[in-house]
Amino acid sequence: METDSRTRLMELFELLLERYGALRWWPADTPFEVCVGAILTQNTNWGNVEKAIVNLKREGLLSADALHDLDHERLAELIRPSGFFNVKSTRLKWFVSWMLERYGSLDAMFDLDWRLLREELIGVKGIGPETCDSILLYAGGKPSFVVDAYTRRLFSRLGLVRETDDYHAVRALFMNLLPAEVPLFNEYHALIVEQCKRHCRKKPQCDGCPLYHLCAFRDPAIA
Repeated sequence: METDSRTRLMELFELLLERYGALRWWPADTPFEVCVGAILTQNTNWGNVEKAIVNLKREGLLSADALHDLDHERLAELIRPSGFFNVKSTRLKWFVSWMLERYGSLDAMFDLDWRLLREELIGVKGIGPETCDSILLYAGGKPSFVVDAYTRRLFSRLGLVRETDDYHAVRALFMNLLPAEVPLFNEYHALIVEQCKRHCRKKPQCDGCPLYHLCAFRDPAIA
């Protein structure tokens, strides 16, 4: 059964990769920019995050030390395009203060065994499991699979998880069955997002879906 599930996961990956190609997510110039983006993308779309990051770059403030010293209200104003800007300003400051006080730098933070770091990072205020795993995978290059609402939606429709499964149960599917390879985890998550944006929406768009023949949720009217 486990072997069958592992084979199916890789089959799904290959089908998505064949359709969409390598997506090379996450778009950022530095690991710290990834961390900032992971916090800013909570409850918003990436286009809004990009606008906020452009504001920080324009002011020369996209560094841990700069954000640590920046006035809370000024930071909130700069990241306003990302939405919930007062909350996210506070969360950015919590993360930066914790990282600098605990480790001194992002490089030193990522030197820690990633499993131990995950336990610490997930305990930082404002850093939930998805944000934590995004930071580990995309900024730190650690083999920690990222799960989001798209992942749960797609793989519940494919019958590999239940829609009611929590974050950790869905993540365990990938962590337990896939090779612990950063490029694979990186690309797989990006492909899941692309698939759900195009086809596996809340109201499915089944026409042309590369996974149509494998999905129990498919529209029977489409050949």
